[in-house]
Amino acid sequence: MKSNKIVISGIGCALIDHIYNNISFEDDSFKNFLSVKTGDGGLVPGKLVFKEELETFASEPYQEILDQIIEGCSSMEFNLGGPSLVALIHAVQILDPNEFDINFYGITGKDEAASQIMSLIKKTPLDISNYKMEGTLNTPFTDVFSDPLYDHGHGERTFVNSIGAAGELSPAHIPDEFFTADVVCFGGTALVPQIHDDLSNLLRRGKKNGNITLVNTVFDFRNEKRNPDRPWPLVDHVSDFKLIDVLILDCEEALRISGTKEMDEAALFFKDAGVSAFLITNGSKYIIGYSDGGLFHKQDIAKFPVSERVVKELKNNPHLKGDTTGCGDNFAGGFIASLAQQLKSEKKKPLSFIEAISWAVASGGFACFHVGGTYYEASGGEKLAKIKDYQQGYINQTGNTLQ
Repeated sequence: MKSNKIVISGIGCALIDHIYNNISFEDDSFKNFLSVKTGDGGLVPGKLVFKEELETFASEPYQEILDQIIEGCSSMEFNLGGPSLVALIHAVQILDPNEFDINFYGITGKDEAASQIMSLIKKTPLDISNYKMEGTLNTPFTDVFSDPLYDHGHGERTFVNSIGAAGELSPAHIPDEFFTADVVCFGGTALVPQIHDDLSNLLRRGKKNGNITLVNTVFDFRNEKRNPDRPWPLVDHVSDFKLIDVLILDCEEALRISGTKEMDEAALFFKDAGVSAFLITNGSKYIIGYSDGGLFHKQDIAKFPVSERVVKELKNNPHLKGDTTGCGDNFAGGFIASLAQQLKSEKKKPLSFIEAISWAVASGGFACFHVGGTYYEASGGEKLAKIKDYQQGYINQTGNTLQ
């Protein structure tokens, strides 16, 4: 721990998002590239595919595919993306910099996209002294096709990713300092293959150093393609799930990692595997949460609602709607922030699981009001002030008393 601050180290997926809004998944220009069978490289709403795989599937260069999909697109924006980077940016925006140090570790290429990323991050308080332009390949990017009318107006996205320099990031790039933090976070490691494949060892190292370990996942197209009929490997052995203090996944990721067919079955799998606490999101529907009573107060497997206030405001004010890009990443960031805040308050463990969920839900919901995962504040504390109101509203909605 540095001085008396709570220190958070994070590594994982970080990239530049090119967000194409108002793409209709019903148009032939999109449907022409839809997947026919699992793992074939075609597009699937809500899921990710690698650029190279889509090119093979369509027998066309990616630029030609892109030109067809976005023809007539009314807007394109670029923003910071990635389940690790976006989550940590959100956490640092709502935490007091005098009491918390949040550090991101990683590499980019040495190209224009890297300069764009660094320029955007400088608009946030995140410490990127360990995020370096050392890659020999292109800076990772994701093209995000967003259909705000999909799923009865709730919206959905489809992702095309280029791993680039993220494929060069290895455990050898992680200095010992990473593991001196109070909390170590691994976000979207499926898009950072060498880190992903060594996740068990990294988690084990974290636990030996007394770290709290948090993992938030992303769609694992690499393993989906390799073995579409087998569970995705997140850790080396089922027993290694015990190395994870907090696991945050969406429904699809939970099912594919657990090898189950229903969310309830997935929840039982992670509970039996020994994950201390987990949250499984399900879009605009509900969240499944569990805590074994170790780090957080004990919570049997239960369903938690999404924010009624966010849903109502978006329905009554469609002009306020951004897109759903980064909702899950901000959800994770809100949970990380609450975990850190509770550690700083020096409350006796176990911590409040309900409080952490309320910050996660408010944070994920707020991301629906802007395009892209990262919100750029005009001044420090702006985002906290906005999200605090939604967090309190969620506590009132659920009727839960903070423990």
